[in-house]
Amino acid sequence: MIYDADSGISGELRYVLGTIRGNHCALCDISHGKLRKKSEFEELTCSLEIPVDVLHRNEQSPELAAFTAGLQPLVVAHRQEDLKVLLSAADLDQVDGDVDAFAQLLKSALAETEQV
Repeated sequence: MIYDADSGISGELRYVLGTIRGNHCALCDISHGKLRKKSEFEELTCSLEIPVDVLHRNEQSPELAAFTAGLQPLVVAHRQEDLKVLLSAADLDQVDGDVDAFAQLLKSALAETEQV
């Protein structure tokens, strides 16, 4: 999962200023409340039967950053040597910050990926 934001104090400040100007990160809306990470999001990521990394743009490997450039926020599946967009920014926008709706969407996308 890749946020459309950078980590660190300067990244947080840029994100806050961006939200004032009307920008937002749909994954941030799903994972965070006004002041901290939502416990429901933490429970979801811990309950999945696959490893989950939740990264900021500036925390990605060069390979992942090249693949996700300009697409954040999004959820990427990394299977063996392949990368695949699992949920796009538009998909994440649809859930409007709702962790339960995100969980359903994610689990559906994961099930489809397993069938391939």
